[in-house]
Amino acid sequence: MGAARPSLPVRKAAITHISSDLATQISMTEPFASDGIDGQRLLDLYRRMVLSRTLDERVWMLNRQGKAAIVASAQGHEAAQMGSAAALRAGDDHFYIYYRDLAVLVGLGMTAKQIMLGFQAKAGEPMSGARQFPLHGGYPQLKVVNLSNVVGTQIPQAVGSALACKMRGQNSVTICYFGDGAASVGDCHEGMNFAAIHKLPIIFFCENNKYAISVPLSKQMAVDTIASRAEGYGMKGVVVDGTDVTPVYQATAEAAALARAGGGPTLIEAVVERYLPHTSDDDDSRYRDKDELEEARKHDPLVLLKERLMDGGILTEQIYEEYLREAKGEVDEATDYVEALPYPDPNDFFEHVYAPPEDESSQ
Repeated sequence: MGAARPSLPVRKAAITHISSDLATQISMTEPFASDGIDGQRLLDLYRRMVLSRTLDERVWMLNRQGKAAIVASAQGHEAAQMGSAAALRAGDDHFYIYYRDLAVLVGLGMTAKQIMLGFQAKAGEPMSGARQFPLHGGYPQLKVVNLSNVVGTQIPQAVGSALACKMRGQNSVTICYFGDGAASVGDCHEGMNFAAIHKLPIIFFCENNKYAISVPLSKQMAVDTIASRAEGYGMKGVVVDGTDVTPVYQATAEAAALARAGGGPTLIEAVVERYLPHTSDDDDSRYRDKDELEEARKHDPLVLLKERLMDGGILTEQIYEEYLREAKGEVDEATDYVEALPYPDPNDFFEHVYAPPEDESSQ
């Protein structure tokens, strides 16, 4: 009953159906778009991926101990999330994430302590004041928004952000992350159609792990790829191997350059693997067999990138062990710090909900 891994086209230059003048603009504004990522950048991305995986494994364990209410694991998605975030401008571009995007936040620079606060709903949680599902709320410093875990609702919200940026004449791009399940809801169609009509500076980034909770891709759509729908909207569509950080980075950099040059939106479909149940409340043994999961593990993005870096002489065993120690130390410190904190004061529940009353004496 395993879902077949779709065959992926070779990820060469993804910019097609545009003028040569625009292609020149893109190559000038995004030097990494054709040349890839240098070794040092890859090494830094790998270090962040190790931290994300270590943190992910810890919050999953804390859930099993009754200390974290719910977890939607990003294990298997790290290369797609890290590669796309790295291709954009943190603090300038807008990131509309969904509930599985832990590695996006780590890639943008949020700390293990900040993220752990959300999973344990402790006082000082920076995204929602511990009111929301983990990773939900907003982080204005990095222009991160995640208002609801209702599937697909972030898509029209992100389109509105891109429209606002265009109306204000800002040179920023909005990226909207969502899963393959969200690609089946009406919000997705409405958002993509509007964005394409108005040539908005937005990247639709679909993390296709081939399951909408328990529904396999074959039961979600009749076409081979989600990206093939882009042609119907009049936008560019690209399929990339989401377990390889380099093509993800390149595709996102090209899409961002196209958007900044006025070329409109791009739909990127990153084919990834989901190694754990949909959430910690799910039992995936009811719809996935062991052989399928074992096959998926052969495409672990951390293992693939580690092998590539070692083969290239960029990563050594010594550096690798140091990254593991560093990640474990940061996550251990974050765990101890957050567990010692109190839960928010119930009286703080209404803070940041209503505007403060106007001083009647000043009227």
